[in-house]
Amino acid sequence: MNTGENDILEMESVGDTDEFDGDVRLDMIDEEVVYPEEFLPTYHTIKEGSKLLKTQLAEFNNRPDSLFFNDGIRRIDFILVYEDEDKKEFDKRHMSQRRKRRREFFEASLMSMGLELEATKSVLDDKLMFVKVHMPWDVLCTYAEVLHIKVPIQPNDLSSRTSPWHFLSCITKHFYPSEKLISKEAEYFTAPFEKAQEEFFYIKDKDLFFTPAMRSRMAYYILSRAPYELRGNIKKFGINKLLDGGVYKAAYPLHDVSNDACPNERFLLYNEWAHPKSFYKMQPLDLIRKYYGEKIGIYFAWLGFYTYMLALAAVVGLGCFIYGYKTQETSTWSKEVCDPEIGGQIVMCPQCDKFCNYWRLNSTCEASKKLCIFDNFGTLVFAVFMSIWVTLFLEFWKRYQARLEYEWDTVEFLEQEEPLRPEYEAKCIYERKNPITGMKEKVPYTACGRCVRVSIGIGTVLFWILLIVASIVAVMVYRLAVFFAFSTSLRNQDLKTLEPLKEYVTPQMATTVTASLINFVIIMILNILYERVAIWITNFELPRTKTDYENSLTLKMFLFQFVNYYSSCFYIAFAKGKSVGYPGNPVYLGRYRNEECDPGGCLFELTTQLSIIMGGKAIWNNIQENLILRHCKRGDAESTIPRWEQDYRLQPFSNLGLFYEYLEMVIQFGFVTLFVASFPLAPALALVNNLFEIRVDAWKILTQFRRIVPEKAQDIGAWQPILQGITILAVATNAMIMAFTSDMIPRLVYYWSFSVYPYGGHANHTMQGYINSSLSIFNTSDFTEDSMPQESYNITTCRYRDFRYPPGHPRQYEYNVYYWHVIAAKMAFIIVVEHIVYFTKFILSYVIPDVPYSVKEQIKREKYLTQKILHETNLKLVTKHMNCIYKAVLHFI
Repeated sequence: MNTGENDILEMESVGDTDEFDGDVRLDMIDEEVVYPEEFLPTYHTIKEGSKLLKTQLAEFNNRPDSLFFNDGIRRIDFILVYEDEDKKEFDKRHMSQRRKRRREFFEASLMSMGLELEATKSVLDDKLMFVKVHMPWDVLCTYAEVLHIKVPIQPNDLSSRTSPWHFLSCITKHFYPSEKLISKEAEYFTAPFEKAQEEFFYIKDKDLFFTPAMRSRMAYYILSRAPYELRGNIKKFGINKLLDGGVYKAAYPLHDVSNDACPNERFLLYNEWAHPKSFYKMQPLDLIRKYYGEKIGIYFAWLGFYTYMLALAAVVGLGCFIYGYKTQETSTWSKEVCDPEIGGQIVMCPQCDKFCNYWRLNSTCEASKKLCIFDNFGTLVFAVFMSIWVTLFLEFWKRYQARLEYEWDTVEFLEQEEPLRPEYEAKCIYERKNPITGMKEKVPYTACGRCVRVSIGIGTVLFWILLIVASIVAVMVYRLAVFFAFSTSLRNQDLKTLEPLKEYVTPQMATTVTASLINFVIIMILNILYERVAIWITNFELPRTKTDYENSLTLKMFLFQFVNYYSSCFYIAFAKGKSVGYPGNPVYLGRYRNEECDPGGCLFELTTQLSIIMGGKAIWNNIQENLILRHCKRGDAESTIPRWEQDYRLQPFSNLGLFYEYLEMVIQFGFVTLFVASFPLAPALALVNNLFEIRVDAWKILTQFRRIVPEKAQDIGAWQPILQGITILAVATNAMIMAFTSDMIPRLVYYWSFSVYPYGGHANHTMQGYINSSLSIFNTSDFTEDSMPQESYNITTCRYRDFRYPPGHPRQYEYNVYYWHVIAAKMAFIIVVEHIVYFTKFILSYVIPDVPYSVKEQIKREKYLTQKILHETNLKLVTKHMNCIYKAVLHFI
């Protein structure tokens, strides 16, 4: 451990529970604060001669394109912003004295830890002060060792393997950033920095050895641990607490200055990554990582890889859609529905009690044609293909992620134990023995208290999930009521012909569209509530570290969003129309008759629901990101405003900003995989959306937000097991959609059965007669008084969608043999498909290694060089030292 760091890491801390609301109690303003002796000289220098820090150099030259101190040599690594208390009104000034003392103490601490500070006034607001923070070389070396930052030790001497597709480079080069502007990063073998062995590292220029992202990360590490107050033996520390308490208004690293004359990293990223003209190009991931750090880089790497893989799924899905569109006019069963001599002669039973009329089957002609687009044999093949695709996506992502881990030096991501969250520390009032270290430590709750917090959190989550279910039930009731209304109006037919007034609008279609729109609005409203509830529950549980906090919040938010977005789709796919009885004995939900599917099935209704929710969500997100952000504060491009003040006027990037980006994409991934059997266009829509999403996200973080504090990240974190869970569930849902929601299995059973009249097909295997065989007969005299239509039209029998024995049969209205054959075929289909797909997934995951062989070689080579250059050098020094001692002893003897 380095000198000066022990004092920071070993200090005991408690949180302040009375100042984070921005107010200060009057009885605490004059409270005596004891400053440690090591800080007194620096503190008095700041307090008595504050002009040295606040107005250093009266002739300060605020160059707007400068990223350096006034001397033009020392680079600005961080910016702190506060409001000068001397400029405030007298009554407010008295309230701010405690904040002022804390800030002065904090800045004195930073200077005593080796940082260099320089302050300047705002150009636009004389109340604002900007404190520039610079890390000298010695401090950089110290904290690079503390944070185990890996830096070059030697250029990579392993020859890179030529891609098998190199002969296409003349074409593919147009889809990559211009090599003239963004050259390929040089490859080095790296090792964790050690200050004592500085000479063994590949240092060409000390000013460029540590990248700006590394410097900002080390600066933030110090800012997060610098003390700002001492009460007795307790030190309080951390820039986050000072930001929460209003001592500072902002803390951020600087963006690069963008200009055409000197194209820096930000300028290159904007032109080759964020600009709309570059939407077809691959992302410059190395430059993104270099500018923003690994955590941002890994997100865009995952988003880009996901979009790249979507291209294949989109092509296959689009082909499936075109196939269905071309065959809709030639489908035998669709033509039978539309045929006046077949569908026009079939009178269907009313789908609600009393006020609903009889109707002819050919009134659903257009709906049947549209259903053929999505419910065909091509869809079956596509569903199986997507089950394999999700496995390939995850397996290839693991390989790609392993390569990035090596190239970005996160293979052995070793940092000291993650610091505690300030909110956790603020509640630490109990003591316990650490089972690992055996030392006593402060905790915010006892074992019983933790159980209570977790139980309350789980109970609250379940309550809000039940609220989502209640909203779905409310939409179901709406569907039943509106279907009744549409049935009585749209089925207001001529008594003789029984033809519908609207050719293209059926009660089912009108109900589906309106219910889907209302459900989408409810989803958007509930999202706002669930976000706040999930954050409140997570805060109540008091996770120990930031990683624990993000993982806990991720699980809750995804659970809420999963139920919110997908519950209506699960209802249509697996519940609607599955328990409706038959016309003489219908099933009721309360006082409403249970909702039935269209004679063609519920698949097209599920397609409509998915397209409205998925499309509406994408449109809403893009409207939010493009239109709302354009009205936010933006940096001023005037030449008189310094870079640090331009950045201050940008939006602060939320700690959970990246979380919401992941959540949006994972929800989309669920739509693409879980219900793709009903909507083959989902991958194509997702692909188009993501091509815009990448550029919009890039534009946002480059132009609308302050520069994000770089963070290390080895992978996508808790989202990876969530994606794996979705892929496993997707196999089951798509198999069940094809079996129970689609009409594919009954058609296949009919197609392959023959000489089994009246349930089978023909010996030549055609679908002729399928519609007649799939509709059961009901005698209108068997209606009950509650369900009998008001108008009979002298109709003695009507048809309904089911497989039951006809009236007059000894087992009339019971399920017939064909029904059980179909059920057996559905169950066999699910079992066979799931086993084939899961077996294929297992084979693929075994055959495709998670880490490429070339990466394994480079990792071994890097470990060897680290051992040889650093550790063996230490051994030689020790041996040389021992030989000197041995010679001295011999000489003495």
